[in-house]
Amino acid sequence: MGSRPARDVDAGDVARTITLAFASDPVWGPALARVDGRPVELEPYWRLFVDGAVRFGTVRMTDDGSAVSVWLPPGASELSADQAVHFQALVRDLLDEPALVAVEDLFGRFEASRRGRPSHYYLSLLATHPDQRGKGIGQRLLAEDLALWDAEGVPAYLESTNPANDHRYERAGFRIDGGFGAVRTDAWINAMWRPAGGS
Repeated sequence: MGSRPARDVDAGDVARTITLAFASDPVWGPALARVDGRPVELEPYWRLFVDGAVRFGTVRMTDDGSAVSVWLPPGASELSADQAVHFQALVRDLLDEPALVAVEDLFGRFEASRRGRPSHYYLSLLATHPDQRGKGIGQRLLAEDLALWDAEGVPAYLESTNPANDHRYERAGFRIDGGFGAVRTDAWINAMWRPAGGS
């Protein structure tokens, strides 16, 4: 399996894989659901975060796009100022008021967990296309990504929104280092830290 940095032209495919992979996520699924039950088209939502990271060259993907990772370099913001304005307009168009409140609350919790940590690469999203799950593709992509950051001597940080993935991150050298509750559900999010080199 080969991997490479995603380019602007790949952003749509990356966002599509994330949308499919996160459709049943125990944290983001409930947070983004409308009270009226109306389906929400979330690909534009995830696309903004992909676009926000592509500008740094830290979105990575397998050659066939079956697994994707969205990283932010040390100190980088998830969205540019223009993208943040677009994001506010987009979520107001996609979501109802309860979901808007929930998402704002949830983002605050994620940001509070990251605040004050040493300089690091931040794994915002890691996704494997549902048709390719269980083959270790995402794990191999993660290992290749981490080798790049290890070469720079920079730690890595993530928040795991699905406990089924925690042991996979631990195999890659991450350790639980805090956590916080989700919104609209009793799900728990583990903050996970990995020193440079994984030990």
